[in-house]
Amino acid sequence: MKFSLFVHMERLNASQTHEQLYDEFIQLCEIADRGGMHAIWTGEHHAMDFTIAPNPFINLADLARRTQNVRLGTGTVIAPFWHPIKLAGEVAMTDIISGGRLDVGIARGAYGFEYERLLPGLDAWGAGQRMRELIPAVKGIWAGDYAHQGEFWQFPSTTSAPKPIQQPHPPIWVAARDPNSHEFAVSNGCNVQVTPLWNGDLEIEALMGRFNTACEKAPGQTRPKIMLLLHTYVAADASDVETASREVSVYYNYFSAWFKNEKPIQQGLIERLSDEEMAANATLSPEVMRRNLPIGTADEVVVRLKAYEALGYDEYSLWIDTGMSFERKKASLERFIAHVMPAFG
Repeated sequence: MKFSLFVHMERLNASQTHEQLYDEFIQLCEIADRGGMHAIWTGEHHAMDFTIAPNPFINLADLARRTQNVRLGTGTVIAPFWHPIKLAGEVAMTDIISGGRLDVGIARGAYGFEYERLLPGLDAWGAGQRMRELIPAVKGIWAGDYAHQGEFWQFPSTTSAPKPIQQPHPPIWVAARDPNSHEFAVSNGCNVQVTPLWNGDLEIEALMGRFNTACEKAPGQTRPKIMLLLHTYVAADASDVETASREVSVYYNYFSAWFKNEKPIQQGLIERLSDEEMAANATLSPEVMRRNLPIGTADEVVVRLKAYEALGYDEYSLWIDTGMSFERKKASLERFIAHVMPAFG
């Protein structure tokens, strides 16, 4: 099982400048590269200070000049916000800049807040349909002299300019949860990213089951790879475990508030949650975070990750965004590299 870093720039309040957040983002990525991690993933979000990432290709192009060996991935671009011709060209240019180190993760998106602003009236179903049309179209554009007459996009014969270094194209990953998404990814020769959030081992096992079923339904396809993305914290001691569990609980309370899209937002920040509001949400308690996520000492995290490897996951991505301080994220990442990764050979 390979290891990667999943990192945005996130903040729960305005205590840090965006410049500081970007500097910290770069530092974490450089640690991952020096530490021998396989890949760095960063995504796309709009008008949300919760996850500052308007165009991952800009960030990855910068990282291409600051790193040596690590692969660089979009985790993920939001399919309905991209025209196939524009996405094909930006992927190809970033692949050239990175010397062929690019992976492309694509998702339908998750936040109604973003749908309302970029494509009013869009819902998750419609976004998924756009993703299913986008991916084959982008592949066609890379192949060249490709015309498209679809439900969402229509254009005459087109070839990507430039074309990517990796042939026939950079690896494509699809963020999948339901069985149909797994089947679409596998039947289209795409790898799969899964994000169980805080839902724990039963969800992690179920997602692998859906992937395996999708592979069985496509016997003519080479089995793609599957990546597991989870919030992870490698603690110094038991007290540190408790602190991290509280911090991740706060993060997921804000994640949930953004997802529900009900609270007032000012200057890109959602209205502060009270301690009482967060305490009332038992499904996101620190105890649930501790039980369902790899939050623990290095030895405890190794045991968790060995179980995921045994299920068949090819890559494990450490989701480092938690709202905790940079110093705490950095320390956890360094402990992960020094004390967890070596256990996997």
